[in-house]
Amino acid sequence: MTLINYSTEKLFERLLNNKSNRNYWKFISELRKRKQGGVFEKSIELTKSEIVREKIIGINILAQFGYPRLHSKEILKRYFDLLKAETDKNIISSILYGIGHNNDNLTENQINIICDYKNHRSVNVRYSLVYALLSIDKMKPIETLIELTKDKDSDIRNWATFGIGTQIETNNTTIRDALWERVSDEDKITRFEANVGLAKRKEENIREILKSELLEIDEYGSLSLEAIEEFNDKEFVSLIKEQIIRNKALQRVDENWLLETLEKLLKGNIKSK
Repeated sequence: MTLINYSTEKLFERLLNNKSNRNYWKFISELRKRKQGGVFEKSIELTKSEIVREKIIGINILAQFGYPRLHSKEILKRYFDLLKAETDKNIISSILYGIGHNNDNLTENQINIICDYKNHRSVNVRYSLVYALLSIDKMKPIETLIELTKDKDSDIRNWATFGIGTQIETNNTTIRDALWERVSDEDKITRFEANVGLAKRKEENIREILKSELLEIDEYGSLSLEAIEEFNDKEFVSLIKEQIIRNKALQRVDENWLLETLEKLLKGNIKSK
């Protein structure tokens, strides 16, 4: 039986009583699609439960409820009401992810509330905070993400660097300086995200780094090539062609990635060196 044939009651029963989490997100996804049948009301009630698992199930269903989305204002209000007194790190993390799915029109006060979690001792809370702030092109979220680019956890640094580098249009000295700090990060993905952000901002000094990364391109090469595409300089046309030839022997990266980047550079309005 496919999930579409499950009753709403059966889906909630499985979520609440199954010991295994194997189909957890499939059940959540199916319930999110059901605009009728009391799913919204039941999910709100679950967020009032004293049982952590039940509360998180309600939060997760509400995060992307409705196709198209419904009740966003009410859902956000419920999330922020929960944050007023919540101390459980897993619940807080789930709420922040939920806010991240509904962060288009957060108020300044709401932004200030979630930014206060930047120093939370839980790695998962700080990581979910990054998600909550992605694409919010305002000063407070940007400042908070910049702080998180220095976090001790590499995944947090990686996503925070992605946030200030790629997900916003603001371009200023503070952002560029923060990205340059991550160019030498010990984590490869964080370095590559910094490269993309600097290439997007046409920082001339990133040129030689992009050349070096192209020569050493490997299975993480999609980000290196994304940075080259963002930089959009015709010098890289010949360099990509040379790398395609080298790669035929080395087989270090999917050749299609190189060919696609070359095509984009050739089609783009490429600037001169």
